[in-house]
Amino acid sequence: MNSDPITTRENPCNDRSPQRLRSSYDFIVCGAGTAGSVIAARLAGQHDATVLLLEAGGDDTGENISEPARWPANLGSRHDWAFESVPNPNLNGRRLALNVGKGLGGGSSINVMVWARGHKSDWDHFASESGDPAWGYESVLAYYRRIEDWHGRPDALRRGVGGPVHVAPAQAPQPLALATVEAAGLVGVPRFDSPNGEMMEGPGGAAIADLRIRGGKRESVYRSYVYPRLRQTNLTVTTDAMVTRVLFDGKRATGVEVLIDGRPRRIHARCEVVLSMGAIHTPKVLLQSGIGPQEALHAHGIEVVQDLPGVGHNYQDHIAFGCTWQYTEPRAVGAGGCESTLYWKSDSRLEAPDLLHCQLEFPVPSPPEVGVPAPAHGWTMFAGLARPRSRGHLRLSDPSHQAPVLIDPNVLSEPEDMAAALATIELCREVGNHPALGSLVKREVVPGHGDRRLMERFIRASAVTFWHQSGTAKMGRDAMSVVDAELRVYGIDNLRVADASIMPRITVGNLMAPCVVIGERAADMILQAHGGSRLQAPPIEPAA
Repeated sequence: MNSDPITTRENPCNDRSPQRLRSSYDFIVCGAGTAGSVIAARLAGQHDATVLLLEAGGDDTGENISEPARWPANLGSRHDWAFESVPNPNLNGRRLALNVGKGLGGGSSINVMVWARGHKSDWDHFASESGDPAWGYESVLAYYRRIEDWHGRPDALRRGVGGPVHVAPAQAPQPLALATVEAAGLVGVPRFDSPNGEMMEGPGGAAIADLRIRGGKRESVYRSYVYPRLRQTNLTVTTDAMVTRVLFDGKRATGVEVLIDGRPRRIHARCEVVLSMGAIHTPKVLLQSGIGPQEALHAHGIEVVQDLPGVGHNYQDHIAFGCTWQYTEPRAVGAGGCESTLYWKSDSRLEAPDLLHCQLEFPVPSPPEVGVPAPAHGWTMFAGLARPRSRGHLRLSDPSHQAPVLIDPNVLSEPEDMAAALATIELCREVGNHPALGSLVKREVVPGHGDRRLMERFIRASAVTFWHQSGTAKMGRDAMSVVDAELRVYGIDNLRVADASIMPRITVGNLMAPCVVIGERAADMILQAHGGSRLQAPPIEPAA
């Protein structure tokens, strides 16, 4: 591997000038979001490897990103791709807003900063689907110990100290968060010190949230992994760089075609190309590159490089229903507004929690179809589905990279999801109306009491997403799988996918933490394939 030096700048994006880019690098990582940031940083730890990290969005500066409570201001801004679904007949024809991080850090720069590591059964399912026990829970625990710099109650088995990722329970949580966890315990949901670790090995529970906030500021995955390495001459980070397709020599990926500041450029990869652009852009680029269902590619006049029918299918997301209460008096918002969370089962026979509650300490307006305005002062519990059965898909509307991708989440298409929706709202109302919150709550605003017909109407009118898109280039061994256990695209050399799109099944909870694991595992496998060793890779020092 070469290490031809290149001048870097000590700022969030070290070299975005097209004139300064080389014609080739050892590794090209597409997408500076959660997984891509991990991969680029780990590969750059091998100082004889040159790494190019391409990001379609811009920088990660500004108070709306750094200040935890200002994350809602990023929705619909330049930091958000602001996708929208096709009309959904199960939601009375409504379209869903599908917000996706755009810029350095991706979703980790605009999300609610909740660190949720997934349930034990999630990782064991990954191992079963891939045929590789290294994706199983025991192996993943070792990754989390390597990843975390945990600032909560010590747990040597499940938590790590000294890793690049600062994680801590919400500091000085608001009375609402504390009362909610107490109420959950009183209705039979066990309470834990953390929503990770032991709580995610059993039926679930309630806890104060683990957050990615350090010194009162957001800490994105980009800031934890890439930022400390920006002085390295073997790492180049380029923003405003839209990857439009992968380049091939036969069945071997040789580089990417990319628009940098709107100008087309071809850059070659001597070793590998890694797609880490998320569950919408990654399958879109695969399709534009000729990898996907043969019939769909032919319909758009795209030459087929590899017929993989699963590209764009298996789309999954966590769906939620906003239940809102009015405060007795105005209350402060702590951290990023989400300081407590709850996971529980709708049926004790299930292997893992299928209900997910994420509390926001401010009132979130319901979709207009609900017909009830939000109170001036209040809070919303997003009662959601942690294990949705429904599966959607996405497809190209046109072969051009500028054409929008057609996203059909297909939510509530399975009857089990409606049953779980009714159960999650019932539990939410039981907790929210509990006397433990009596001094804080004036009244329930929505949904209020109603029979099944009225509640189903509320569900279809109020459903939104947690913006946890996943599954569209899944790992596995069946005909609809896109990548193998080492995240290599089937039938193609030197091309891997590493982001939430590889998930065979969506994990329980927010996706940031699982995507860090996916990035770490991808980096280890790439280094092993090209002569590197995880034991030789220098550690990433936590950012100052």
